[in-house]
Amino acid sequence: MSQITHTRIRMFNTKETYPNQSLDNDLCQAVRAGNTVYVRGQVGTDFEGNLVGLGDPRAQAEQAMKNVKQLLEEAGSDLSHIVKTTTYIIDPRYREPVYQEVGQWLKGVFPISTGIVVSALAQPQWLMEIDIIAVIPEGWATKESV
Repeated sequence: MSQITHTRIRMFNTKETYPNQSLDNDLCQAVRAGNTVYVRGQVGTDFEGNLVGLGDPRAQAEQAMKNVKQLLEEAGSDLSHIVKTTTYIIDPRYREPVYQEVGQWLKGVFPISTGIVVSALAQPQWLMEIDIIAVIPEGWATKESV
């Protein structure tokens, strides 16, 4: 039986991420556990904390998917290996622009998908959030290993 290793990608503490809240939790943006990659919910902020698309759910979805792509690549996977998405929106009217944007990034991938309308996300300016589960197929050559 092989030993499962966990690689934590882009570790951070919530004191810096949420300075307007009294939080002090150690988290990361993604975890590679064996051949599975779990990506934390991504929103319309870049990795420096800058919001992209204030008031624009599609622009926030585009930034979230840019983050997802980068995190998957850092974990040794890519968008084509996504198996599940969970998308949260704060208004049902955001469904079409958010899903249209996400759909462009996942054309031909065919993941399973869950969509949820919630009353709010962790920051009031966030209109959508998406988390991802992906795999790294056995024997798949990543860009780093080629």
